[in-house]
Amino acid sequence: MTYATQADMLLRFGEDELLGLTDRENTGTIEASVVERNIADADAEIDGYLAARYQLPLGHTPPILNRLSCDIARYHLYGERVTDTVRKRYEDAVRLLKGMADGSVKLGIDNGAPVDSSKGDMAVMTSSAPVFGRGY
Repeated sequence: MTYATQADMLLRFGEDELLGLTDRENTGTIEASVVERNIADADAEIDGYLAARYQLPLGHTPPILNRLSCDIARYHLYGERVTDTVRKRYEDAVRLLKGMADGSVKLGIDNGAPVDSSKGDMAVMTSSAPVFGRGY
């Protein structure tokens, strides 16, 4: 599931900024493949945090995830040229995602039920009854 699109990035950051970050061949156009790759990386980063608490994929995208995806993708687009403002927005996004992962921040969605660790692909350890006890 994708949380953002190139159109979302354009609305948030403008054409000039995206052009400057993606036009690696100096064609005068935004390279959609570069934007899509960074959005995909941002979405994977988001899923890494959400998977600790929510069943993925989510049924719908809460608006907050759209913003976080855009901020994370933007940060990665900047690379080594990242500004303090862009870095701060990225760090804020990661802090919020950590809160979602530990449950201190809720997404407010119905189909994002907490992951039940007693079911699924979780490791289970069983053993026989103890041989020795306090009464021996």
